[in-house]
Amino acid sequence: MRFTVSLTENRVFQRLYNKGKRAVSPSLALYYRRTGKKTTRLGLTVGTKLGSAVVRNRIKRKLREIYRLEEPQLKCGYDLVIVARTRARSADYRTLERELKRLFEASSLYESGEGRV
Repeated sequence: MRFTVSLTENRVFQRLYNKGKRAVSPSLALYYRRTGKKTTRLGLTVGTKLGSAVVRNRIKRKLREIYRLEEPQLKCGYDLVIVARTRARSADYRTLERELKRLFEASSLYESGEGRV
């Protein structure tokens, strides 16, 4: 992930949940907010409701890979949090990929409308 830094601070997550914009799909929710900086910060949230650590980490790996492949087409200078919802547990890679691309498109996060849904 060339342009992206991990989000780790709880206060930044809370600020995004409270003041950021949101887009949702059956398996995922995307919270985003423009920062004006040159880098994008990404946070992933997968709650314990989704299963054991093995299941949660598998979901995070899938989401991280989907984001890595889409990153060159995304605008820089945003804080992003991707929240896995309960349906993400049973969703395959292609379903998660399709939903995340739709969320990016709905949020206008693609550079000059280059979204590939």
